[in-house]
Amino acid sequence: GWEGKSGYRAMEFARKMEDAGVATIIYTDISRDGMMSGPNLDAMRAMVDAVGCAVIASGGVACLADVIALAETGAAGVISGKALYEGRLNLAEAQARLDELAGMEERCLQKE
Repeated sequence: GWEGKSGYRAMEFARKMEDAGVATIIYTDISRDGMMSGPNLDAMRAMVDAVGCAVIASGGVACLADVIALAETGAAGVISGKALYEGRLNLAEAQARLDELAGMEERCLQKE
């Protein structure tokens, strides 16, 4: 579990890892992890904006709307545990919806 503190702020550490060559970061909001209280969208958006590498969101996901909202922050992926285990989130439905949204975005970009 989350037993100790590193002394780094999340974005500071993410930038340090990016500078070291990390291609993908998993950003977990430990205050929401396993709570299914909804993700911290502002913090996720700030993390995505702070680094140039892919960021995978974790913590607080309770339903499909949370997955979509996280995708809209620019997160490259989403980790969900409890919502899947408890049947509140259907993986196939979430993937289909994200694929649909990605297709719509691609079509909009082609029109520009």
